[in-house]
Amino acid sequence: MLVSDQERLKLDIQNWIEKYGANRSALVATLQEIQRKYYYISEYAMQVVADILDIHPVEVYSVVSFYSFLDNKPKGKFIVRLCRTISCEMQCKSRVARQLENELDIKFGETTPDKRFTLEWTNCLGMCDQGPAMLINDNVHTKVTPEKVHEIIEQCKYTFGPHALQKSKEDLMSNTSETTITNELTFSKIDAIESLTKALAKERAEIISDLGASGIKGRGGAGFPTSVKWNLVAAAKADKKFVVCNADEGEPGTFKDRVILTNFPNLVFNGMTACGYTVGSKKGILYLRGEYTYLYKYLQDVLEKRRQDGLLGKNILGKIGFEFDIEIRMGSGAYVCGEETALIESLEGQRGEPRNRPPYPADTGYMGYPTVVNNVETFAWTSCIFSNGAEWFKAFGTDKSTGLKIFSISGDCEKPGVYELPMGIKVSELLKFVGGEGAKAVQIGGASGLCLPASEFERKVAYEDIPTGGSVIILGKDRDMLAFAENLMDFFVDESCGQCTPCREGNEKILEGIKMLIEGKCSIRYLNELIGLGETMQFASKCGLGQSSPNAFLSIVKHFKSEIMGRLNNHPINV
Repeated sequence: MLVSDQERLKLDIQNWIEKYGANRSALVATLQEIQRKYYYISEYAMQVVADILDIHPVEVYSVVSFYSFLDNKPKGKFIVRLCRTISCEMQCKSRVARQLENELDIKFGETTPDKRFTLEWTNCLGMCDQGPAMLINDNVHTKVTPEKVHEIIEQCKYTFGPHALQKSKEDLMSNTSETTITNELTFSKIDAIESLTKALAKERAEIISDLGASGIKGRGGAGFPTSVKWNLVAAAKADKKFVVCNADEGEPGTFKDRVILTNFPNLVFNGMTACGYTVGSKKGILYLRGEYTYLYKYLQDVLEKRRQDGLLGKNILGKIGFEFDIEIRMGSGAYVCGEETALIESLEGQRGEPRNRPPYPADTGYMGYPTVVNNVETFAWTSCIFSNGAEWFKAFGTDKSTGLKIFSISGDCEKPGVYELPMGIKVSELLKFVGGEGAKAVQIGGASGLCLPASEFERKVAYEDIPTGGSVIILGKDRDMLAFAENLMDFFVDESCGQCTPCREGNEKILEGIKMLIEGKCSIRYLNELIGLGETMQFASKCGLGQSSPNAFLSIVKHFKSEIMGRLNNHPINV
């Protein structure tokens, strides 16, 4: 008997939900599977998912509509997404965009009549040093030029299916290794097995004590002491605990975590495993951003090899009674999920909207259980500390910002790429390393960071001065600061989850004000109102997105007011 298309879809959905846990937390992963195989998520598919999970179809639609990589309407077999954020903007993505429209004979947001191609904008792809960057289905293309566009599109035309142009492991490593690693990273000198062996030889309290002595703080930007977070979860009384690695680096200008996962995944998994041992967890989850889907198979292979080598599973490295394993879950295109509580909501099958805090994840995290959430770089550095000791790490940096830091550097410099530098380095020293002397400004901390003028280049990159998750974008002397601010604010307007009024409305108003400034139509009185709005957003927004989104605009107004006021309509824009 022939199986109908609807019966086949229903069977697929049942299998996927069972695969991912047969509960609400399976929702996002199941929707991703539907999207991958059927190209979009139909009303019928949403109804089937809702029936099986015993939730209302509106809840399923609410999740589908939240994530930019999930679609409830048919699109092309090839979804072409061109990065529109600042580093690619600075590398002439506009010419690539024009050529894509010429080759496909459609505009952005449209699908070709034959339903083969959909052309869309997307936000940062984590290839900021190799722009312009473009994603076609799950495959990334870097350093795209107008000349290359024709070749890429022609290749697609002769291939069918959502995984066309799928790269081999060798192609993947070749592509991602184009990122310049200018000085040898400490990570390359660490023996992964030795590191984990040393950690598991210690008592749990001793590991926490060592991390505390090292002074390591979270490398995602917030700078919360790692030892305190692990200790809180270790001390919590609960039947289950979880370890989550935040690999959702969506901050424009940031790509270090991609490089770490590509080149040193075992150090990250070591850190997660040692954390599981320390806090009493059996389960780890790597939340990998949807833009990095091409890394999924590679990382799965690494995890499987670890299971075969006794580095995951039961009685790890002969430690009787210690059981721990790691699962990879994918994001679906939502910058806000880089915020730890929004990430947890996503893992639980919800819209990625930040939670009210307290309670904090260390108390009430994934599925309501105590959860450690650290980012990729933090887990990698804990592996180094287990190998080399707390005093080794503490010997670098400052008293309040100990250790080494991985920086993602892009923009107007001779040597963009990934750099390992001590915390507390001056901005001027950093610029010398990368050939960025003579810069007009430096954006520290990505789109949500501060824009520093040349007069402040002697300040230090440290938690006590200029904190950062690692993004450094260099602006040359000819860059237009208003065009720069417009690009950053446009990003926040697009990525705001819309949950709270200050962020939802405030970003829109500031973007409108920037456009008025570009047109030379903004009075000082109105500019002061915009400054007041930005300051209100900094303390009234619910999460870090809204609290930090005005930062670049406010610092540009503060330091470059003479450049942005009284603009003429024909002023050249150069970003």
